[in-house]
Amino acid sequence: MNERLDRFTKLLKEIFELDKSDLDFGIYRVMNLRKTQIEEFLTQRLPQMVQETLVPFAQGSKEKIRAQMTQIEESVAAMGMTVDVLPDTAPMKQKYVQLKKQLAEGADLSALETDVYSALYSFFNRYYEDGDFISKRRYKEGVYAIPYEGEEVKLYWANQDQYYIKTSENFKDYTFVFDGITVHFRLVDATTEQNNNKESKDSKRTFMLFTEDEENYPGIKTFEYDVEAREIVIRFVYDIPEDKKRKYAEENYDAIQKWILSLRDAELIALLAPIPTGKGKETTTLLEKHLKGYVAKNTFDYFIHKNLRGFLTRELDFFIKSEVMHLEDLDSGSEARVETYLAKVKAIKRVGKIIIDFLAQIEDFQKKLWLKKKFVVETNWCITLDKIDESFWAEIIANKVQIDEWIDMYAIDEAEGWSNPPTVDFLRQNQNLIVDTKHFSNTFKYALLESIPNLDEQTDGLMINGDNYHALNFLQSRYSASIDVAYIDPPYNTDASEILYKNNYKHSSFLTMMDNRLTMAYDLLSDQSMISVAIDDAELDRLIPLMDSIFPKNVGVTVVRSNPQSRKAKGKFSPQHEYGLYYAKRDETTPKSLGFSESKLKRYPLVDDIGHFSWMNFIRAGNNDLRTDRPKLYYPIAVAADDTLRVLDMTWNEERQEYSLLETPKNDEILVYPVKYQNGVKTEKNWQRGHERMKREIPLGEYRVRRTDEGISIDFKTRMDEEAMPTTWWEKNEYASANYAPTELKELFGEKPFDFAKARTLVQDAICACGGTKSTARVLDFFAGSATTGDAVIQLNRIDDGKRKYILVEMGEYFSRVTKPRMQKVAYAAEWKDGKPQNRTTGVPQIIKYMCLESYEDALSNIELSDDGGMMASLLGEDYLIHYMVDLESRGSLLDVEAFSNPFVYTMKITEKNECKERPVDLVETFNYLIGLTVTRQSTISYWLSKPAEHPAYEGAVELVSDISGQYVFRQIEGTLPDGRRALVIWRSVTDDIVASNAALDAYFTTYRNNAEDRKYDVIFVNGDSNLENLRGKSEGWTVRMTETEFKNRMFEEV
Repeated sequence: MNERLDRFTKLLKEIFELDKSDLDFGIYRVMNLRKTQIEEFLTQRLPQMVQETLVPFAQGSKEKIRAQMTQIEESVAAMGMTVDVLPDTAPMKQKYVQLKKQLAEGADLSALETDVYSALYSFFNRYYEDGDFISKRRYKEGVYAIPYEGEEVKLYWANQDQYYIKTSENFKDYTFVFDGITVHFRLVDATTEQNNNKESKDSKRTFMLFTEDEENYPGIKTFEYDVEAREIVIRFVYDIPEDKKRKYAEENYDAIQKWILSLRDAELIALLAPIPTGKGKETTTLLEKHLKGYVAKNTFDYFIHKNLRGFLTRELDFFIKSEVMHLEDLDSGSEARVETYLAKVKAIKRVGKIIIDFLAQIEDFQKKLWLKKKFVVETNWCITLDKIDESFWAEIIANKVQIDEWIDMYAIDEAEGWSNPPTVDFLRQNQNLIVDTKHFSNTFKYALLESIPNLDEQTDGLMINGDNYHALNFLQSRYSASIDVAYIDPPYNTDASEILYKNNYKHSSFLTMMDNRLTMAYDLLSDQSMISVAIDDAELDRLIPLMDSIFPKNVGVTVVRSNPQSRKAKGKFSPQHEYGLYYAKRDETTPKSLGFSESKLKRYPLVDDIGHFSWMNFIRAGNNDLRTDRPKLYYPIAVAADDTLRVLDMTWNEERQEYSLLETPKNDEILVYPVKYQNGVKTEKNWQRGHERMKREIPLGEYRVRRTDEGISIDFKTRMDEEAMPTTWWEKNEYASANYAPTELKELFGEKPFDFAKARTLVQDAICACGGTKSTARVLDFFAGSATTGDAVIQLNRIDDGKRKYILVEMGEYFSRVTKPRMQKVAYAAEWKDGKPQNRTTGVPQIIKYMCLESYEDALSNIELSDDGGMMASLLGEDYLIHYMVDLESRGSLLDVEAFSNPFVYTMKITEKNECKERPVDLVETFNYLIGLTVTRQSTISYWLSKPAEHPAYEGAVELVSDISGQYVFRQIEGTLPDGRRALVIWRSVTDDIVASNAALDAYFTTYRNNAEDRKYDVIFVNGDSNLENLRGKSEGWTVRMTETEFKNRMFEEV
């Protein structure tokens, strides 16, 4: 094989992920399903295409030309002559000259192919890097070009035209379970600054086992095994190695294997037992499989291109024009030579275009999965007892898991009157206890939800466990332009809170992550809304121009004294601060007042009926304080013997530039002017206010007289502006997150379960500055972390009895152990200490909805490719492989509309702790959000048998009989769509007998209408083909839509 072809083919296998066939997750698994066809195309068909393009222009091989010339020479020699002496008109001489010219001018096929493969390798190798195509728009060596259209300031970064798809979940703590034993791969923070190795193109970070260091990492071990908890912890660092030649992947596995064997525990040996790879007789071990998965998930595929075809096509054209085509090559007298040269260019473009189309098919498929609305895997509710009808209490009392949670979370067993199980009377005295529906059956849950009217309106908080990009996308239909306040505290991308980033792309990875999510959040914000983003110096100078490019108004940047003790920094100033960036969606939006701070209160210590004030000398000091500066502020004030004040009637004399008095002072009055004496020198100054204003304010008690040895002084009340805009310097003690946040968490949980939380008062004031003073504000936080934002919203509602609502999004594994429990605790009681409530009467009524979303990895896990392309593949040939294969063959697995025949048992493969399992998902809740439904009523699931109708409206009509074993299952949801239309959604099981199923549907619908005449609607959604429109009355205008069609259209509509 041509050496350059071999090199190019190897690169293509890497680009098409064919070199990672040992990985059975994500896009690797999908590509492995068609590995044989793709390899065959790359190694056989592509070289053929190059040859087909070049053969007409290549002049044969040089060896063949020389052989023909030798044959002529031998023929002429047989005649006793040489070619040189032959006449020019001799045919053999003419043929010989032509061959000689071809040998001099022509390029043989092999040489042309080498040039083509070399150029294609250079192009694709330049842009591809560890699973991603990076936008390196190279103009020539060392010179790059970026899109620019004359902007005054241009913000550009390497991954601007991509989606950031990584999260830190697997990076910090990768977990899998086998035979009841949990294994963690945990990352110990280690940075390039610690070992002074600089990250560069040739010096990349790698995973290495942590080396124990008691001085810097006291108590942290490389390996730990807790026999009682059945838990293994293996620690790594992700850093630049000092010895770049070592094979750390092999060393890591060998060291872990040696440690496991040293434990002499038979249960753990299963980690090292051979398991099949699925590729012939090859085997691996469970440990090795997960180690490779851990490294791969955190090393490759950070981005999905928004338009890979367009990007690579433009870059290929640019590459050909700037690095392949040269004008001097066209300036040739040989037409054949020029044609051969152009054929080479044509081959590069043709083959390059085919590869680009093939890659774009795969990238667009990933983009489709990334952008699709995600399924709701599970929905549950946390509801205080005061919202639950007493008819449900008996089942609640009987639920041991719920009671145990109350004991663990609220120490309810220490409350007065407690018994286990508790009595109904006890529950009546403790109605702030929160019931979590995850502990109950679906029958209980749906019946409970059915009992609460206007459920969405009554819901105080929504919590989503999932990637924040997918959550923001998921919320678009339901909450578009309805969020009043957004507050986020994203990772600062510092050593302590780094995002998972591609080597050499730390800052551009951060910008791409933020750009993707802020752009999505923008559409959720109302016109009058504001957003606050917490950040520190590490990314401040990049984040500000990014936000400037998204939001019309930069409202301000606050400096927050968040760490009074300061943070250690090597070779730099020790920071005590961080920042708050405030932006608005409209120029007219202004920040809201925060009232007054303690430091401000000290400046205005006195209070009267109007507000806080302090006394100040009425003579102006500072700029423009002289009579000559503002002569109209120089006038007399009459002071009586009893210290009463009066402004005499006066008129302004323009010529003399002074006031003329229109009345004389009384006998006991002295005229006081704004004058100062220093060293016997008189200086005429100004009063603080004009005489007309003073005349109005004297009766209000705004002025006083002080008599001193120096004479009479007049003071005025300077008032604190309690409605003033917030300042840019935030220094309250309570803003110090480094001090207050750990204490607040320890009070709630009895320990500190989360690092780098924010102080609640800081978040509370940030929310208020953005408009959270509005008592009905809806607040969004899509980097929810430890739920400080939700806590702050509840505290604001406690203060003013407000009805603010919150939406919290968090993907971390701590969602279930920190984020949600914190909300359950702060709703139950206002004050906590050592994990226990201090006052059980300070709870607030609360309904919290929480749900888990399908992940991008889940979406990939559910992809199955059909056996072949059938008719399409035979008709289109290789064009099918290049353009259509992945999309067409995966359609049945993206959304299984056939399974909508029984929507109550729809299942998917969902990954939990890196183990993929088939489990039910919540189609009903998913559809509610896809159509943006605000739910007003919903029913529990009902089961029915059918029997012939006594008075059939049509042949085959039936009546329904309630029966738990019935084959006809129904559930309905009512609500309002974003455009105001009233909607009814009917979910049902559809049997193989569609006629009988539709007759059951007609009976259910008719009964439903008869029992609820007040329920009117504009559109009805129902799964499966139906005849419902036949039941529409003459005065009714509702239409019927098939749920499957609407579901598919909404789920895959591009953002």
